[in-house]
Amino acid sequence: MPQSVLKDIQSEFMSWNNTGLNVMEMSHRSKNFQSILDNSRDSLRKLMQIPDNYHILFLQGGASMQNSMIPMSFLPEGSRASYLVTGVWGKKSYQAAKMVGEVDLTLDTSDSGYNFCPSLDDINVPNDVAYMHYTSNETIQGVTFQGTREWNVPVVCDMSSDIASKPIDVNHFDLIYAGAQKNMGPSGVTIVIIKDSFLQKAPEKTHPMFDYRLLVENGSMYNTPPTWGIYVCGKMVEWLLDLGGLPVIEKINQEKAAIIYESIDQSDGFYTGHAEKCSRSLMNITFNLPSEELSKRFIAEAGEKGFIDLKGHRSVGGCRTSIYNAFPKEGCVLLAEFMQDFRKKC
Repeated sequence: MPQSVLKDIQSEFMSWNNTGLNVMEMSHRSKNFQSILDNSRDSLRKLMQIPDNYHILFLQGGASMQNSMIPMSFLPEGSRASYLVTGVWGKKSYQAAKMVGEVDLTLDTSDSGYNFCPSLDDINVPNDVAYMHYTSNETIQGVTFQGTREWNVPVVCDMSSDIASKPIDVNHFDLIYAGAQKNMGPSGVTIVIIKDSFLQKAPEKTHPMFDYRLLVENGSMYNTPPTWGIYVCGKMVEWLLDLGGLPVIEKINQEKAAIIYESIDQSDGFYTGHAEKCSRSLMNITFNLPSEELSKRFIAEAGEKGFIDLKGHRSVGGCRTSIYNAFPKEGCVLLAEFMQDFRKKC
């Protein structure tokens, strides 16, 4: 999270709004917390330009719970869903849905090592599926779909790692879900944005904790919500609004990523990116060095310079740097300089 947000939270830690209470001490049924929840929801609606016919939920259980809740609610017996799999998280979503009902694997890029996302315009989804699902950005492989499009079927999207990093047309989706911990707050909060017409397709008799209708009717408070996380999400959204909104953060993210990708592209093959250029993520940059030994040395020396957690996922290897919204441009410059210096001495 940005330093300004952390300092703002710090200033209110002992006493929110001069109440003498930390947010974590408040009753979730109090007027104080209701105002926090309302502000977080309304600010997010403003930031992402979410139309009034969409509901916003702040839930628990992470994106992984949504992977099960979605087919449990919208994949009735006798129907099937369509899944696009371009990385580890899309595969997990697909596997969870298969445990519930019939699922078509409409796209699977595993043969390429999940190193690209095709144009959405080139993907054909059957018109008779209950919904189609895809993951907009794959953190482990560092690949992303470019843009959005209209479909003839309901669209569900896992945006856990790139939500609020760029403008999108929410009208192109029927359900968006995202763990907040990458771009919008701490772990423990899952944001769900669901179109009312899609909500009406949910069954009326579902276990209450998995009932989207009930969760909407109770304004995210059927049970005790993740109060602290919702409060911090509101702070993050306000920070983005003060910055100038999603067009501004997108430009910043593009500039940040370009700095590191340039170091990869101009390294004469010393660094090789995992993702094809047309599918490169602005959030997660994955790359390899000529040998595993050099990768280990790179990660160790980078750690000594203050660049932490650069080790890539075991399924991809190499290195990965995540530069979410709050990561400063100055950090990208310093990392690029380190990459160049490391290459020269090796």
